[in-house]
Amino acid sequence: MNKRLLMTGMLCSAAILAGCNQGETEQPAKEVQLETLEQKVNYAIALNMANNFKQREVPIELEAFTQAIKDVRDGTEPRLSEEQIQETMQTFQEQQMELQQQRQKEIADQNKADGEKFLSDNAAKEGVEITESGLQYKVLEEGDGIKPAATDTVTVHYEGSLIDGTVFDSSYERGSPATFGLNQVIPGWTEGLQLMETGAKYELYIPSDLAYGPGGNHGIPPNATLIFQVELLEVEKAEEPEAEEAAE
Repeated sequence: MNKRLLMTGMLCSAAILAGCNQGETEQPAKEVQLETLEQKVNYAIALNMANNFKQREVPIELEAFTQAIKDVRDGTEPRLSEEQIQETMQTFQEQQMELQQQRQKEIADQNKADGEKFLSDNAAKEGVEITESGLQYKVLEEGDGIKPAATDTVTVHYEGSLIDGTVFDSSYERGSPATFGLNQVIPGWTEGLQLMETGAKYELYIPSDLAYGPGGNHGIPPNATLIFQVELLEVEKAEEPEAEEAAE
């Protein structure tokens, strides 16, 4: 969270909202009719600010918020010094980071447990094979070409999904296969594609520790077990290193 941006937004909202609280805070609030441009602008910015608070799970302390509005409106000296504001926001940011880390851990732990149960159930299904690393795979179509080595470059069509069926990536949808070095992808891919021959189509069930682990990756949750349908289209063998010239 950007401390300066948040504080600026709060002060701007306070200044613009000032007109909405001309009376004492003890008076019952009346419903405002949004008729003038100024009223609509006030409401629009206040609505945006309230949603911002809600998204960041910041409780709206109405009396404190209203006091800030009145102080800005009346030109009163702020009740917190700049140093106090900075300390307050730093403490708030630290709390928010701790909360986010805790939630990420809870999500990661739940995904790990869900993935382990999925793989346990999946292992009993017909046609599913398991490697020593824990990678599971199922042959959908056999190939008749060469198998790649970890140092080779492959061209594939694929679709990746989470265990709940959510598709997060698909070369089929893009209408273009992907080409990459086999030692430049997640371990589950590096291992799984070396089992395949050109022309084969497999379904890979990749445990989180052979995928993106607790960090996740661009829409892939932490500790997510992944499912890929992969079609191996082409293998480009790595060039053999040239032999060193013999010394005279």
